[in-house]
Amino acid sequence: MDEIILAGLLVLVLTSLGSIFAVFFKNLPEWGLDFGLAFSGGVMLVASFTSLILPATETGSIWSVIFGIVLGFGLIFTIEKFVPHEEYFLKFKTSTIEKEKLRGIFLVVSAIVIHNIPEGMAVGVSMANDVEKGWATALAIGIQDIPEGFAVSLPLIFLTERAWIPVLIGVLSGFSEFVFTVLGGFTFSIFSAFLPFGLSVAGGAMIYVTVKEVFPQVYQNKNETLITTGFLLGLLIMLYLDTTLG
Repeated sequence: MDEIILAGLLVLVLTSLGSIFAVFFKNLPEWGLDFGLAFSGGVMLVASFTSLILPATETGSIWSVIFGIVLGFGLIFTIEKFVPHEEYFLKFKTSTIEKEKLRGIFLVVSAIVIHNIPEGMAVGVSMANDVEKGWATALAIGIQDIPEGFAVSLPLIFLTERAWIPVLIGVLSGFSEFVFTVLGGFTFSIFSAFLPFGLSVAGGAMIYVTVKEVFPQVYQNKNETLITTGFLLGLLIMLYLDTTLG
């Protein structure tokens, strides 16, 4: 259990670090953020298979894995239907009305939950399955949490003159991921018979977020070569970490 908590703290710290960077590097060109998000997509896609779905097939039936992946998709899909998303937030980011500023912050926090459920679950469940492989997953997701924390806090800088608010929101995003790391790891450490199912649910949720959220956001811009390079780099680094550490 101590290892799971430490892994959760790692992703919390690295997400918070990205939020702090946003305050000092708010003039970062758009391609830098796109590259970081594409990198995140590569990491998440590989981690979905090497750290979650493939280990699930080794210890559980293929049908339970398939059902888990479908449930993971359905879980995030359902959350998206009931929780406001980034597209709504963008409508308010240039508003000078305090009420709409607060609403914008609420929408951002809601969007964070959508992304951090599968990432936190992935780390926690992976740790419950195999500590070494779990650390590879935690490290890789923690690395990609730096640009994610940056992406969370950067829009908020233009909503408020108080620099501590964007950083606080970024820290809270990391904390939500910590919570799901501990919750996922603790649950499937106790109910180990359901571990293959938990791995596949986390894997399906991660794939959904990557394909539905990350890729469409970055590829709507014109830096396609750079974005593809970032994706490839994230993919290769996660594959290397999973192979060497796991």
